Amino acid sequence: MTNEQLRLRRMILAALFAAITGVLAQMIIPLPLVPITGQTLAIGLAATILGSRYGTLSILVYLALGAVGLPVFAEMKSGISPLFGPTGGYLVGFIPTAFLIGWYMEKTSFTVKNAIVANIIGMIVTLAFGTVWLKLSAGFEWTTALKGGFYPFLPVGVIKAVLAASIGIGVRKRLVSANLLLPLENNMKQSA
Repeated sequence: MTNEQLRLRRMILAALFAAITGVLAQMIIPLPLVPITGQTLAIGLAATILGSRYGTLSILVYLALGAVGLPVFAEMKSGISPLFGPTGGYLVGFIPTAFLIGWYMEKTSFTVKNAIVANIIGMIVTLAFGTVWLKLSAGFEWTTALKGGFYPFLPVGVIKAVLAASIGIGVRKRLVSANLLLPLENNMKQSA
């Protein structure tokens, strides 16, 4: 497989995960300030499977699709306003989250254990971005922002981190065996 073919396959997978993120964003459990959605599960899956570069690319594509008007954000929202509203910090936080999950996996190994650690770190990054943004945009006190935008999401976040790790590593192994992704050693050589 040539470098161009491999790059095209990775770009197609990144676009596919942008679409998956848009679909999982519509899985919603409503809460008073910020709903629980399937977006963070999709972010973890994308980064666990695709790594830092293409996992992050999938999130950038997802955010761009929503920003230009496709209803891919939670509750079928779109446009710039969700990016700057009270929940915008979570959306913006998806970018460093995807990068850090993928980077951690690339620096260690693509195992379920490492993926769980990486996804829990990613969950905390997303929640931190979202909570700070929620506090600043809504003018909340720190205790209110933490109670509404951080603490309620920890238990569900851990569950989603374990799911993203377990499913992600399984899917990644199948993509590698199907020659759609290269094993870690070859990924590092290709990106050098």
